[in-house]
Amino acid sequence: MKRVSFVALCVVALSVVLFSGESRMAEAVTCNPTELSPCLSAFTSSSPPSAACCSKLKAQKPCLCGYIKNPSLKQYVNSPNAKNVASTCGVTYPKC
Repeated sequence: MKRVSFVALCVVALSVVLFSGESRMAEAVTCNPTELSPCLSAFTSSSPPSAACCSKLKAQKPCLCGYIKNPSLKQYVNSPNAKNVASTCGVTYPKC
């Protein structure tokens, strides 16, 4: 009886480990600056961000420091307008 309980416990523990690993993998973000294209007009002017922009900005938040460090992207992502867009969208602007 103890052996059956031990095996059942091992199966449950293994299942928890496997499923928790899958959820972390699903949460991984692929950094792609073109994902922020819905935000371009808001970044370059004083127009308010769209819902699509806010959604993409939230999804790409882990990538923002990399974008800020990229000389080609820095002018867009580190502008005062971009910081206002982040604030409007409820995204904490990173300190890199």
